[in-house]
Amino acid sequence: MTWSELALVVLVVAAAVVWLAWVSASRLDRLHRKVVASRLALQAQLARRAAAAIDLASSGMLDPAGAVLVADAGFAVVDDAGPQAAEVAERGALSMEGLGTERERAESALSATLRSALGDEEFVAGLRRSADGEELVGNLAAAWYRAQLARRFHNEAVAQAQRARRTWYVRLLHLTGRAETPQTVELDDQMPAGLGRA
Repeated sequence: MTWSELALVVLVVAAAVVWLAWVSASRLDRLHRKVVASRLALQAQLARRAAAAIDLASSGMLDPAGAVLVADAGFAVVDDAGPQAAEVAERGALSMEGLGTERERAESALSATLRSALGDEEFVAGLRRSADGEELVGNLAAAWYRAQLARRFHNEAVAQAQRARRTWYVRLLHLTGRAETPQTVELDDQMPAGLGRA
């Protein structure tokens, strides 16, 4: 093999490595952006669910103790979401962290509180008999369902990004740079039995 042939082989191998690195880095960047977009969508849906829960609690249709508990749990989510939004803006919008353990706990507590307040299917059916009750319960059910879907989409986007980050060539070429590893959102979002039924 002559020097010119060897140089050509080295050039072809180098070009293939550069092409692989470019394609992999582009895919990784798209996956990271997908994680961020899905997390922002999840936060919006969870905020909508908390607002719907607060609306239901303030409507006077729940018993006083249940209304206070639901309102407290809803405001705990809203209060926790405010500082987190400022923190995300301070760190940058492309943070790969999930919601954070405090927010996940607050969301899970809201789910548990709503399940205890709306656990009786007959009570939920009674709420739906009035026009206002149907609207409030329907808004809560729709927001809750969208939040469940948004969490599933977010966790799937995180799983795709984590799989892409584990490939040998991404690790070898250090294509992730200093980007954080995306984190899934783990919270209790099980809906009460009678809430999803119209």
